[in-house]
Amino acid sequence: MTHPALSVQAQPQDAASWLALARRLEGAGYDALLTADHPGTTSSPFVALAAAAAVTERIGLGSYVSQAGIREPLLLASDVATLDVVSGGRARLALGAGHTPVEWAMLGSRRPDVAGRVRRFQAVAEACRALLAGETVTLEGPEVRSHEARLTAPRPVQDRVPFTFGGGNTALLRWAGAHADVVGLSGLGRTLPDGHMHEVRWDADDIDRQVELIEQGAEGRGSAPAREALVQMVEITDDAEAAAKEIAGRLNCDAATVLASPYAWVGTVEEIASELARHEQRWGITRYVVREPHLDAADAVLGHLTRTAG
Repeated sequence: MTHPALSVQAQPQDAASWLALARRLEGAGYDALLTADHPGTTSSPFVALAAAAAVTERIGLGSYVSQAGIREPLLLASDVATLDVVSGGRARLALGAGHTPVEWAMLGSRRPDVAGRVRRFQAVAEACRALLAGETVTLEGPEVRSHEARLTAPRPVQDRVPFTFGGGNTALLRWAGAHADVVGLSGLGRTLPDGHMHEVRWDADDIDRQVELIEQGAEGRGSAPAREALVQMVEITDDAEAAAKEIAGRLNCDAATVLASPYAWVGTVEEIASELARHEQRWGITRYVVREPHLDAADAVLGHLTRTAG
């Protein structure tokens, strides 16, 4: 019997605590250490992850997720390949279409419309994967251009670097069903006017529709990609109903939605573990990413899952 894979998304604050975190996650049995990739507001993910690679031997390492709208395929593939080399084959490639206008603005451009972001994502993702596989890439489209790009050095250690799609766009969920190894579901909807925050999309019916799109894309593939949920909130408590009502009030939904959602872990450790089993049964979610502020609670959940799976 196995249990869901748990990873942690975090940011370095200083060298000592960052390396200690990497060691802690490896020792506790987490699947991966992941970093956000928002140039200008977060650390450089691949520099941070290379440092973590030096003090670990097992955990996966990757951005979560890189922004395809502003990342050039050859440069991104080179970063991932280098991380794979210095980690001994533990790098992961993860991409989303991007949503924050200021990230384009700081680079002297404007955020494209949804269709343009979708086209750019597909071109960047396919080019990165081809480059990491040793292929030569020429792109002539308006979104991305390259001429006989190739990654001769460094070459990744892994024959195939695992690829995660993160996002909720309808067309890209179908695309990810056909191409990704993992689809990361975040529970985030339309970007709000501030350009950073999102509407919350935690309703079970919405997740049903997203999973259906993934399955549609995977038809003829043999098996659909693994599903992963980004956990936004964790609260270990003996009064799950009260905690869920408080969270629901902030999110403009009801407590039942919070308690049934894969994006919030609320209740006792045993109640949370039971919910994870239901998420796997209904949606095929077998992977979770928890943010560092919730690490102590995640430790308790992971410890319980490990003990009961033995």
